[in-house]
Amino acid sequence: MAISRQQLAKELEPGLNALFGLEYKNYENQHAEIFDVENSDRAFEEEVMLSGFAQAQVKQEGSAVAFDNANESFTSRYTHETVALAFAITEEAVEDNLYDSIAKRYTKALARSMANTKQIKAANVLNNGFSSSFPGGDSKELFATDHPTVGAGDLSNELATSADLSETSLEQAMIDIAAFKDERGLKIAARGLKLIIPSELQFTAERILKSPARVGTSDNDLNALSSKGMIPQGYVVNNFLTDTDAFFIKTDVPNGMKMFNRAAIKTAMEGDFDTGNMRYKARERYSFGFSDWRGMFGSPGA
Repeated sequence: MAISRQQLAKELEPGLNALFGLEYKNYENQHAEIFDVENSDRAFEEEVMLSGFAQAQVKQEGSAVAFDNANESFTSRYTHETVALAFAITEEAVEDNLYDSIAKRYTKALARSMANTKQIKAANVLNNGFSSSFPGGDSKELFATDHPTVGAGDLSNELATSADLSETSLEQAMIDIAAFKDERGLKIAARGLKLIIPSELQFTAERILKSPARVGTSDNDLNALSSKGMIPQGYVVNNFLTDTDAFFIKTDVPNGMKMFNRAAIKTAMEGDFDTGNMRYKARERYSFGFSDWRGMFGSPGA
């Protein structure tokens, strides 16, 4: 349905002071704080987790060297989605010079809608990260205590006991991240880089990460998280996280959280021959997901 002159009647009234409702600011590109962005030239992308080798063995004099096999552990697939939206203005509205006055405003509104959808889809990878309805390549949700492996048993990337954000829970998370193992049980030198939180936790995070002394105590103990620089990139707020007490830590493990750009946002405008309406469209293709679950650590809160 096209935007008609009747819908724009107020624009014709004398003494109109302002049009509002389309000029809001955006929360833009917050996904870039979570995902590593790559380009794609196909309908989907697949990434295969390789198991690597087990611990090397001692070779006795004169004996044969031991051989090991590297196996494919699991495959993560990213299927790109097409996101698009359009609006149209009637031929009569164009004739009455309404097009120039509103096109820019509605074009901004269209861009804001496209950006908002992208941020929601990005944040939903974390929002759904504790739900078994959204499994990854290893058939487990992003955050689980029982990620299966080839030779290391079940591994975890969430707190053993769910907890709200605090000095204690954050310290335990950093300990758990440092204990990460690969698919064959070898320890990896993983560390937390960045705390990702909803807006409701920003004041708590500020106190925990930036206070020189321990938060909420009367003694003069050192704040170890701050003094050791345990989370070097600090914290970032994501306004599209839906759980007000969940928190997440992005680690330095490669090939974790990923976004693939299949087609950058494009805009197009054309006239419709049958109706004479002017139509404006925006479209892009992308996907969000995760390959190696070790790239993120999380807690759903208490």
